[in-house]
Amino acid sequence: MCGIVGYIGNKKASPILINGLLRLEYRGYDSAGIATMEDDKIVVMKNKGRVSSLYELEGIDDLKSTMGIAHTRWATHGKPSKENSHPHMDNSNSFAVVHNGIIENYHELKNMLKNEGYKFLSDTDTEVIPNLIHYYYNKDKTDDNNKLLRAVKNACNDLKGSYAIEILSIHNKDKMIVVRKDSPLVIGKGYKENYIASDIPAILSYTKDFYLLDDNEIVELTRDEVKFYNQDLKEIKKQVTSIDWGTASAEKDGYEDFMLKEIFEQPRAIRETVGAKLDNGCIEIEGLDFTKEYLQSVNKIYLVACGTAMHAGLVAKTVFEKLCKIPVEVDIASEFRYRDPLIDEKTLTIYISQSGETADTIAALKLAKSKGAKTLAISNVIGSSITREADYSIYTHAGPEIAVASTKAYTSQVVLLNILGMYFAEKLEIIDKDLMKKLKADILILPSKIEEVLKNTDPICDFAKKVYKEKDMFFLGRGTDYAVSLEGSLKLKEISYIHSESYASGELKHGPIALIENGVTVIATMTNPDLVEKSISNVQEVVTRGAKVLAITSEDIKNDGLNQVIKIPKTNEFISPILSVIPMQLFAYYISKEKGLDVDKPRNLAKSVTVE
Repeated sequence: MCGIVGYIGNKKASPILINGLLRLEYRGYDSAGIATMEDDKIVVMKNKGRVSSLYELEGIDDLKSTMGIAHTRWATHGKPSKENSHPHMDNSNSFAVVHNGIIENYHELKNMLKNEGYKFLSDTDTEVIPNLIHYYYNKDKTDDNNKLLRAVKNACNDLKGSYAIEILSIHNKDKMIVVRKDSPLVIGKGYKENYIASDIPAILSYTKDFYLLDDNEIVELTRDEVKFYNQDLKEIKKQVTSIDWGTASAEKDGYEDFMLKEIFEQPRAIRETVGAKLDNGCIEIEGLDFTKEYLQSVNKIYLVACGTAMHAGLVAKTVFEKLCKIPVEVDIASEFRYRDPLIDEKTLTIYISQSGETADTIAALKLAKSKGAKTLAISNVIGSSITREADYSIYTHAGPEIAVASTKAYTSQVVLLNILGMYFAEKLEIIDKDLMKKLKADILILPSKIEEVLKNTDPICDFAKKVYKEKDMFFLGRGTDYAVSLEGSLKLKEISYIHSESYASGELKHGPIALIENGVTVIATMTNPDLVEKSISNVQEVVTRGAKVLAITSEDIKNDGLNQVIKIPKTNEFISPILSVIPMQLFAYYISKEKGLDVDKPRNLAKSVTVE
């Protein structure tokens, strides 16, 4: 979950490295550091805290090297500290390494190296890597240009776990080595310069041409050349992929925070996601060749994801079951992979991941493939690990999402899953044509309805100011309103640190109502006209017990005891969560701002969860 950057070229490296880290702070911000090749030695500068703390280090402006590596950390092994921050050196100061991932067998390797006389200065798993490379480099008595490559390869053969690694060595002062296994890494191609990053936005302002690495690939970079090797050190060829994200997508563009910018980008993100998939009344999904016969053979669909992406799956469950008449299970990836799920060749498994690098989700996909299931990945990142592992891939087009708390990626996932469900239903020929026509029309006008919601933010802000000091809040809803309430509750937890829970409204009387007392805040969502009367009755149960209620609804309801009603446009139940979640996103945002918190970088969280 850490962020890494690298550069080799003709420009001064340190500003490029630090700028890249600043763009990657959503991946971790416990500590940061850089290493550059200064004349005949590697100079490491690192510090506890945010990336900006590097500017405080004496001598950072004096670095002149045109090659270097950098890291911003989300702590896994060892507390946040200068000693535990990256880069890490070997005992001889010949090798510097930054690492994203987890080395699962580092205790064994550490003990082996200690027996060989190596000493360790940190509590991290990463420190074994440079010392292991040094160990194999010294053992190799063949002195040729590939000696460092062999040492890196042999060291990686000993590593168990996940890693993206960048390596500097005084033995090869004009080369850098990088390796990838189960952790994201891209190479940016420039003219007489090359860039490395764990995420595209870090280097998007320098290049739009990228090499996407596969597992167990080793890369040797010079200023003029990039060479790719497999784990047997046989050279392989890679194709360049051009990324069409604009550089402004990774900037705040006048907004105070990335999260607020991304909330307001949702109309555009959904227009881009719908794109050519729904044109002139026809649904076409490039690369998907499911036939009627195949879909008729499917006896179950699994929607597998983590966090916010899993909540998008909960909304989609209703879509697939009602439109396609296929049973659907929504599963948390970290649970799915360990409970021996009932999967066979008649199971369709769909995996949802904004980054496409979520470790648990990728592992769940591999498990399903091993059992013969067909796999389909939904991601926002072209060429990400999950899309290359899956049998089929389709993309949202939300653009880069920088804030840790997901907003536009979630709504783009929900709309894409709706389109996918409609596509299946059309293939199966089991949906009324007039209903399908109406659903398509609703999706096409959805961005303009989101814009309507975004024009009415003041009441949400006002209510947030009244309740931001509270310690507990509750979210209620029925059907898809319950699914979206789970996401609203998560947003509040993530960025305001207020404890919140979401309950199906009908479950109140079966226990949770014991938690409702005078003054507690409840956010109630009511968008389904078939359920609104029952939902209002449930809300009255908390009102009579003294709760302060913020209601989000598309229906005409009486304001009986409600403190604030947010009216959103009407639409069908399948996509109503896209509209009703926006007031919840804004509510969490405004509360966090009132509390003076860092909205984009909430404590203990990182954007892309690449560790288990």
